[in-house]
Amino acid sequence: MASETLTVIDNRTGKKYEIPIHDSAINAMDLRQIKLSEGDFGMLSYDPGFVNTASCQSRITYIDGDKGILRYRGYPIEQLAEKSTYLETAYLILYGELPTKSQLEDWIWNVTHHTILHENMKKFIDGFHHDAHPMGIVVSAVGALSTFYPDAKDIFNAESRRKQTYRLIGKLPTLAGFAYRHSLGMPYAYPDNDLSYTGNFLNTLFKMTELKYQPHPVLEKALDVLFILHADHEQNCSTNAMRGVGSSHVDPYSSVAAAAAALSGPLHGGANEAVLKMLMEIGSKDKVPAFIRKVKGGEGRLMGFGHRVYKNYDPRAKIIKKTAEAVFEVKGRNPLLDIALELERIALEDDYFVTRKLYPNVDFYSGLIYQSIGLPTEMFSVLFAIARTSGWIAQWEEMLLDSDQKLSRPRQIYKGAEQRDFVPMEKRQ
Repeated sequence: MASETLTVIDNRTGKKYEIPIHDSAINAMDLRQIKLSEGDFGMLSYDPGFVNTASCQSRITYIDGDKGILRYRGYPIEQLAEKSTYLETAYLILYGELPTKSQLEDWIWNVTHHTILHENMKKFIDGFHHDAHPMGIVVSAVGALSTFYPDAKDIFNAESRRKQTYRLIGKLPTLAGFAYRHSLGMPYAYPDNDLSYTGNFLNTLFKMTELKYQPHPVLEKALDVLFILHADHEQNCSTNAMRGVGSSHVDPYSSVAAAAAALSGPLHGGANEAVLKMLMEIGSKDKVPAFIRKVKGGEGRLMGFGHRVYKNYDPRAKIIKKTAEAVFEVKGRNPLLDIALELERIALEDDYFVTRKLYPNVDFYSGLIYQSIGLPTEMFSVLFAIARTSGWIAQWEEMLLDSDQKLSRPRQIYKGAEQRDFVPMEKRQ
C-alpha cells in the first residue's frame, strides 16, 4: 500500500519534503517547513474565496456536488423533506440524532414558548424608517438581542447555549413578522402558541382582525419544506461568517447577526430575489430564446442556474419544484412559472449550459413560491435566515467545542510598497 504522504520537491532549493495526508487533505501548517532560508517565513497556500481549502472538520452536513447529494447528519434531504418537519430536522442538525417522541415534544414546547419578544424590541423596530429593508431590520434586531440576554456570553455553559438556541430559533420568525408588518405600517401580530412553527410565522405575517388565525395547511407545509431545504448547507458564506465571528468567542446573537448580514448579499441569500427580477424582465415565454442568446453572447447572467458546489441538478431544486405545484393549486398559477419552465427546458437541452454544468439551483423556484404566498421580494432573504438559524447555531457550537479551532485569522500575500520614509507636505509631488 502506498504511503499516506505527499512528496514535495522545492525546485528553488532542491530540498525534498514528506507531508502527511489525512482525509485527502494536508495540514496547511506543514507547508511552513518549505523555506528558502532559515529566516524565511515559510510557504503559504493562496486560495481566494476558500475554493479548495477546508477550514474545519464537520459532522453536520454532507454534500457531493458532482452527484447532486445533500444529507443532514447522514439523512438524505429527499427523505427529510417528505417525512420530517422543520423543527424535527432542526433538532437533528443541532443534536446529531432524530428525536424520540418525548424529546421532540419537549423541543417544540421550548422553541414555541420562546417566540415572544421583549416589548422594548418593538420600540427598537419602530425606530426604523418605514421603507427600511426587512433584512436590515432583522440583522440589527438579532444583534440587539444580545443586550437583552447577557447570559448568552457564557458560551461554554451548555445550559446557556441550549437556552439561546431556543430563543434564537423561536424569536427569528417573530422578528421577521414584525419587520414585515413595520414596512406596511400595520400593527404587530403576536405569536400564537397553539400553532406550528411555520403556521405561527404565517400568523405574524398575515393575521388581520380575526380572533384566531388559521394558516392554510398547504402553505404551512410548503414553508416547512422550504425551511428544511435551507436549514444548513455546509461551509457557505454565511456559515463561514458564523464560525469566523464566533471564533472570537462573542455571544451567539452577534454571530447570527453577522451570518445574516452575509446571507443578505445577492450572491448568497438574495439570489432568489434576483431570479424573480430576471423572470419579470424577460416578460413572457416567447422572449426566452432571445434572452438565452443574450446570455450566451455575454450579455447578462442566467440567475438561479449553477452553484459553487453542485455540478449536477441541485437536489433541493427538484423538491421545490414539486412544492411549487402544490402552492399554485391553492394560490393560483404564478404567471412567471411558464417563463421559468421554458427557461429551464431550453437551458437543460443547450450544450452551452450542459457542458458548463449549469443546472437549476435552490433559488430558481423558491422565489416563485414566496411570491405566490404573498410576500414581497424584500422578505425572501429573511425567510432564508429563519431556516438557516438552526444550521448556523449547530456549526457555531461544533466550532466552539472543536479543540483544533482557533481565532480565525487568515494570512495574506503582501503586494504593497516596501519601507519608505515619511515625506513632509511641502516636498510631496
